Amino acid sequence: MFRLKLVPADTAINFVARFRLAAIMSAVLVLASMLVFFWQGLNLGIDFRGGILIETRHQDGPADLADLRSRLGQLELGDISIQSFGAETDVLVRIQRQDGDEKAQVAAIRAVTEELGAGYEVRRTEFVGPTIGAELTEKGILAVLCALAGIMVYIWFRFEWQFSIAAMIALTHDVLTTIGLFAATAFEFNLATIAAILTIAGYSINDTVVVFDRLRENLRRYKSRQQPEILNISLNETLSRTVMTSVTTALALLAIIFFGGAVLRDFALAMLWGVVIGTYSSVFIAVGMLSWFDLKKTADEDDNDTPKPEYERG
Repeated sequence: MFRLKLVPADTAINFVARFRLAAIMSAVLVLASMLVFFWQGLNLGIDFRGGILIETRHQDGPADLADLRSRLGQLELGDISIQSFGAETDVLVRIQRQDGDEKAQVAAIRAVTEELGAGYEVRRTEFVGPTIGAELTEKGILAVLCALAGIMVYIWFRFEWQFSIAAMIALTHDVLTTIGLFAATAFEFNLATIAAILTIAGYSINDTVVVFDRLRENLRRYKSRQQPEILNISLNETLSRTVMTSVTTALALLAIIFFGGAVLRDFALAMLWGVVIGTYSSVFIAVGMLSWFDLKKTADEDDNDTPKPEYERG
């Protein structure tokens, strides 16, 4: 039976020799992400900065977005974002929060509705005030920090404290570079982005745990070998599985990017970046950090130097 193999079964890549270069590249990438974030900031959606959201549907075929931008731009309501939402007939209109109280927001909604005319059916309107936006910002940050802390504790109990520190550094690397990506590209940063960051963290730690588990097994199996050699063996043994998982996930995300519409595109792009950076960090950051520690080679009573059956390679 033919089996697709993106990576040969007998790879012998010297990952350890590349850890220093990877550390320098990652440090530069994280520093650049932080600089872009503090210099340019994030393009916050109405979830965080407050504003008006109107979902509408054109009843006579595909909506003319260029015409809508021209007409609604003349209303002088400030920053207005217009994009397709699902079908070609559906449009999502985002308007910045208007100066004044609730009456000012209602007046803006009424002005947009009247400008759209009878050809558009208004299906949903939402208003996010500044208080709610600040609360969502606080809860979003708290959600990310709690997730990272929970993962750190899990890795600590599952493996050893050295593994926990390495995993946390790798996850922090992934989160910071993802935020840097949104700052550099001006993609809208909203609640869906928070969900993407949490998903990226989960995906990355899944890859990392697979490598860590094989490394721990090999530390017990090859007690007479040097630690750098064991690190290389573990990474090469899990490389096929790591690459195959990343490629299949990336294919699904590419389908969303090209066919999922504008609403899902930013989320899918963030996830695609997360797949790439998460795979990289699992190999070069997490395991690279472990190379700085003197890991235990304590074996169980039934462990010996005789190789155990290998996991089936993908």
